[in-house]
Amino acid sequence: MNLPGWYPVFLREMLLFRRKLLKMGYLVSAMLVPLIYLVVFGYGLGRSVRLSSGDYLSFLIPGLVAMSSMTNSYTWVASALNLNRLYFKTFQLLIQAPISAGAIMLGEVLAGMVKGLFAASLLIIMGLCSPSSFHLTTLLIITTLLNSFMFACLGVITGMLAKSHEDTSTYNNFFILPMSFFSGTFFPLDGLPALLKGIIFLLPLSHTNLLIRRATLDGTAVCSLLVMLGYTAVFLVIGTRLIRNYSE
Repeated sequence: MNLPGWYPVFLREMLLFRRKLLKMGYLVSAMLVPLIYLVVFGYGLGRSVRLSSGDYLSFLIPGLVAMSSMTNSYTWVASALNLNRLYFKTFQLLIQAPISAGAIMLGEVLAGMVKGLFAASLLIIMGLCSPSSFHLTTLLIITTLLNSFMFACLGVITGMLAKSHEDTSTYNNFFILPMSFFSGTFFPLDGLPALLKGIIFLLPLSHTNLLIRRATLDGTAVCSLLVMLGYTAVFLVIGTRLIRNYSE
């Protein structure tokens, strides 16, 4: 059987991921962070927040799903790729293998996507069990899939550009962390000043949060979807080019 070039890359990462899943400490830590956000923001601060669109917990959970899928997809790929490239030297074996840069890119991204979806699924389960009106929609599922893919692509770029493992934390502090808190995850963006809102809408997670909370694909949702697709295409091309031109 002739397997596609990306599959061995993807399978290797999944086998490593399975080893982590079998450890109780990993499962507990994966559930602990989303649970803290739900308790502190949803049940704590959320009791004093009133939204015209409904209860705050139903607003918060989709935002946490978007943030969790972003953080986990990005971090897993960026950290693993950087370590494999600079310290374990296993990435060099991929470069020397008879597979294309696009296949390596796709394998790494799909692996990161699965890890992001795993974390997002834990939050979705918690949300469905919570006393809120949160429910699954087709747009929420599609947006979560696309968001995980998009930020896994960005993780490849960071993993290829970072000169040390500490650099991945620097990139995270400058890009991922601000997006987590200023892209509409915890509060609506409607009341922000026009200038600040314009800057925030340049961030890809802002459009994820807009799209993931929509019930139907209206004009605003279509615009956010196109922006996300545009960012995904750009990240995918840049990441593939970085792998193709790799020469360390």
